[in-house]
Amino acid sequence: MNVLEIINGIPHPVALLDRQFRLSSMNSKLEALTGHAAEKVKGIGVEHVLRFNFGIGEIQAGLAKGASFAKEGDVIDAGRKRIPIRLTTSPLKGKNDRLDGIMMVLEDISLLHELDRKVLRRGAPDALIGHSAKMEEIYELLPVLACTDATVLITGETGTGKDLLAEAVHKASKRADHPFIKVNSGAIPEALLESELFGHKRGAFTGAHSDKPGMFRLAQGGTIFLTEIGDLPLQLQVKLLTVLDDREFYPLGSSKKVSVDVRVITGTHRDLKQLVREGTFREDLYFRLNVLRAHLPPLRERGNDVLLLLDHFLKQIEENSGRSGMSFTEAALARLAGYHYPGNVRELRNIVEYAASMCKNSRIDLRHLPPYVLSQEEETYPDRPVQPPSISPDARRPLSNGEPPPSSLVDSASSWTEIEKKKILAALLRNNGSRSLAARELGWGRSTLWRKIKQYEIE
Repeated sequence: MNVLEIINGIPHPVALLDRQFRLSSMNSKLEALTGHAAEKVKGIGVEHVLRFNFGIGEIQAGLAKGASFAKEGDVIDAGRKRIPIRLTTSPLKGKNDRLDGIMMVLEDISLLHELDRKVLRRGAPDALIGHSAKMEEIYELLPVLACTDATVLITGETGTGKDLLAEAVHKASKRADHPFIKVNSGAIPEALLESELFGHKRGAFTGAHSDKPGMFRLAQGGTIFLTEIGDLPLQLQVKLLTVLDDREFYPLGSSKKVSVDVRVITGTHRDLKQLVREGTFREDLYFRLNVLRAHLPPLRERGNDVLLLLDHFLKQIEENSGRSGMSFTEAALARLAGYHYPGNVRELRNIVEYAASMCKNSRIDLRHLPPYVLSQEEETYPDRPVQPPSISPDARRPLSNGEPPPSSLVDSASSWTEIEKKKILAALLRNNGSRSLAARELGWGRSTLWRKIKQYEIE
């Protein structure tokens, strides 16, 4: 039995390399996976044929330890398709423990990734859907926030999804099996806020006919999210500081302390440092709350995420209403792309719900959009640049949260070509031709911008 017969009997794609990491043989399963014929790539360096998203140096370093090396990543096939794989590389040794070659075994884990995407999509909070550079930062930060009990301050404009991020942190933490309690510090009258947070004893004040536990006690073992923390009265700021430091407090009308084990996450759209300077927010509380910090970007700075969210909310409406095949016309998409969304994701969701309600067929057009969206001109907001969502090659890859590219909007890709080209030209002009600054303004990586410049033949 020759070598090819042996590796063809292995139920996974296999490559054999010489000591210089050149391909000497590959089985039929690897040919099928990559689209490369073994006889045409023999003798070529493996990194030029099996194009991994990690360097060959990592494999060499792993093998230098004298044992098999395993790693998950992607390989790009002959058709430039990215395939998730699990790679196991093993040294092939001869006499005197001499390295004679290397065997690579690849396992296609596309199905596992597809299952992960479905799970992620079912549980993904609306505001956290996207793959813009700024949302990638949030995804990277999320496990850091979840693995500790430190207080977190979440900042961002109204409607960016601060409560959703807080809940996502809770669900990813060790407290996930315990309550998540949300309290809007600015929506509860000041006279009732202390009772709502810390509870009261019967007879503590007029109308207190029974004991009340309060939100902190209801959140025992879990997480309490205090949104609009900048609106918390100074008197209660002192009490909150005591709870954070001592993990105990006195309910209203009680002389007995209550101990709690609760993680505190706060959110605000206001500048707390400015409130400290104005004397309306305690500096010591600010520092106590600002142990870990996350900032949610406004929707106008999230580029292609507008497109993804439009499709996400349309699919939600279809699932809830029994409708199907809904999409936007090119004119409606162009208007929604140029809108500045002062209410961010929350406003975008409301716009989609309004438009779907007004549309009696499957194609949402300009006439179905809210009147205020139609009357708003992009030029009125020169300090708020908005980039229309484009269907670039990057937009077709799997998203960080597992969301596939939006199917109901992909057909309109050609309508964005001229719009996107104009946006690139305008960004270059505003930045005196600097591609790095233009890429930053557009929310893209530099390589993405350079590729698009070449694609659109921009001089």
